[in-house]
Amino acid sequence: MLVERGVRVANGDVAANAYAIAANYLRSSGAIADSLVTNARLLGIVVHLLHHGEDNTLKLANKAIARFQAELA
Repeated sequence: MLVERGVRVANGDVAANAYAIAANYLRSSGAIADSLVTNARLLGIVVHLLHHGEDNTLKLANKAIARFQAELA
């Protein structure tokens, strides 16, 4: 189970897979550094979206990417 700042995420596999998809895309686009360190901001976005009802892995990843990129602009 994924724990983010003391909050339990009901479906850690969905969050982990969505994070991996989003992070891989953002790394390959150059939006985040190409490292093995977890990007806390991206993880926070994924967890926030999951807590607000998005439980489809691909939709969650796409929404997280869009929100992350919007915050950069």
